[in-house]
Amino acid sequence: MKFSTKEDIEAPIEAVFAMLCDFESFERAAMRRGAEVQRTDNLHSPGVGMTWQAVFPLRGKKRELTIEMVTFQRPDEMVLDSLSQGVAAQMSFELMALSRNRTRVLVALEVKPLNLSARLWVQSMKLAKATLTKKYKQRVAEYARGMEDRHARSVRA
Repeated sequence: MKFSTKEDIEAPIEAVFAMLCDFESFERAAMRRGAEVQRTDNLHSPGVGMTWQAVFPLRGKKRELTIEMVTFQRPDEMVLDSLSQGVAAQMSFELMALSRNRTRVLVALEVKPLNLSARLWVQSMKLAKATLTKKYKQRVAEYARGMEDRHARSVRA
């Protein structure tokens, strides 16, 4: 099952990519929502091979998630693979400079079931695909507006 959307952000491509590389803020946001997140690699700068372990509650159960950076091409592309109980997912970010101060970001999420129970879960998601797609696009759009706001504040400062 795949979700994808694109957003145009009023900021240079380097600034957008830098905001996408603020992994500490993503970790803090996940922790505020009840997840336990731990970076598990020894890399000193962002790149291929970065890994995280996360534990979070979902539908009354604790779920474990492993995330790995598999593609990191500054400032054009970033791809993260994740693996949880019976589900593999890949999230990709592709950036394209539209002008000096405008960037298009394509965000895609693909979820693949690895066992029968995960297949049933993904099948139930397919029944609600229209609603889930709408929420996905809304969340990406909200995050893009936040990136624009952060960039505007940093330019004024």
